[in-house]
Amino acid sequence: MNVKRLLDLSGKISVVTGGTGFYGKPISEGLAEAGAHVVIASRNRQRCRDWALELEGRGLSASGDGFDQGDESSILEFCERVWTKFGAVDVLVNNSVARPMRAYADPLEAWERSMAVNATGVFAISRAFVDRMMERGQGAVVNIGSIQSVVAPDFTNYAGTDMTTPPDYHFHKHGMVGLTKYLAAWAGPRGVRVNAIAPGGLALGGEKEPFLSQYCSNTFLGRMAQYDDIKGSVVFLASEASAYVTGHTILLDGGYCA
Repeated sequence: MNVKRLLDLSGKISVVTGGTGFYGKPISEGLAEAGAHVVIASRNRQRCRDWALELEGRGLSASGDGFDQGDESSILEFCERVWTKFGAVDVLVNNSVARPMRAYADPLEAWERSMAVNATGVFAISRAFVDRMMERGQGAVVNIGSIQSVVAPDFTNYAGTDMTTPPDYHFHKHGMVGLTKYLAAWAGPRGVRVNAIAPGGLALGGEKEPFLSQYCSNTFLGRMAQYDDIKGSVVFLASEASAYVTGHTILLDGGYCA
């Protein structure tokens, strides 16, 4: 098959959670550019609809929806709603993340709220969609992790700043890699592939020194990720181009972890 056809997602239905976030926007845009209809979903339904309308204005296919990843009933209702409307879902991108914990010394309540969304919630939505994909005998799940999924934090990146990285993020992002492997083993015999992407820091503009220089000096490419950098990896894992890839995590980090 021609490689362009392998990467073509025309006629596919893709769901992107957290689809208006820093990585959610390029992910949903990239899948739509590859031909998929993209269902953009998060707690903020209106923001998702607005982004979908913007993509539609460019001639792409998208729609917005809403759900709460910390509430299983909301997840199940969302899954049922999407499946009923479109008949099937070909791709699920788990990108939603909550950030209630900001520092090591935060109260345990912040940790617990984080786990409800970022651990329990990720499993709940994965199971809801994967079960139906297995019944259908096909599907792809792409989990969006982080370089913090695979390495310890380098606190020297934050030297001279008021920035830090909280422990819950490392816990649930490492857990996402393990869940990816578990689900790949569980669902693979039923035709469903499950992979993850571990992106590095995304340049949003306005990054402050000395963090920017310190972080970039730890990458071989000497820069942070740009808006378009994640698109290719997501489309690859969502498409038939990766038909023999499952249970793996792609490091998208400019060489940071190498």
